[in-house]
Amino acid sequence: MNYLPYIWVLLAAMLWGTTGTAQSFIEGNAHPLTIGAMRLGIGGFTLLAFVLLAKKLSWKEIPWKAALVSAALMALFQPLFFSSVQLTGIAIGTVASIGSAPVFSGLLEWLILKRRPDRVWAAATASAIAGCLLLFSDKQAAVIDPLGIVLALGAGMSFAGYAISSKKVLDRMDAVPAVAVIFSLGALALLPFLGVLDISYLAQPGNLAVLAYLGIGATSLSYILFSHGLKNIPSSSAVTLSLGEPLTAALLGVFIVGERLSGISWAGVLLLLGGILILTLAKKKPIS
Repeated sequence: MNYLPYIWVLLAAMLWGTTGTAQSFIEGNAHPLTIGAMRLGIGGFTLLAFVLLAKKLSWKEIPWKAALVSAALMALFQPLFFSSVQLTGIAIGTVASIGSAPVFSGLLEWLILKRRPDRVWAAATASAIAGCLLLFSDKQAAVIDPLGIVLALGAGMSFAGYAISSKKVLDRMDAVPAVAVIFSLGALALLPFLGVLDISYLAQPGNLAVLAYLGIGATSLSYILFSHGLKNIPSSSAVTLSLGEPLTAALLGVFIVGERLSGISWAGVLLLLGGILILTLAKKKPIS
């Protein structure tokens, strides 16, 4: 069995797990739509320039329908995710968004692709989601905003849909040009908001550095890794492995920010690890 695709997806999730922490360093009032637009714009257009200069992109090979659907879902994910984080906190917003994605992914594969989730996916997803629920369940200071949870669930469904639709793009294209096209199209959909919303926070060099990291490290690089893995594993498995994102966010909080986790939260960490290990180490059937 080739474990590399699972490792690529897990590394991508670890990079995503730094997003909330990085965003917290932005000074001033930053609207979620402008953060999403800058993130996709920096990540997408940088990659697009690279593949064009390297002559690695053939416009004829782009499956435009799947690419446009993927771009729309990725553009939708940005404001939903960042809005949920702002309303209900980094921890709860991340857990609700990414924790719900495997459920939506399995259901969408079942309904759209007629591919019934297997027992390995079910066991791994159940363990990982239970871990998410425990991870921050005892934080009394956390404010559960109903609208924030709804937006987080919308982000989870958008991410699951992106994983499925982008797989069709990856069937026709290599990972780097595919990500460049999808993210550039998504950025074009969000860029108009930069003209109507307050972007004065961009004048601060520190904020630009954070956005550059969000665009290149937590977007371009992470989604290239994710796409490389997604080409060779089911989208439902890739989305379940993305639960490494809230796990990374929790560990960063403990070892970098200095937060403390209770016994219940550490139990959640172990369940998350268990779900990821089940999915990574279990034998998989070849992808047809």
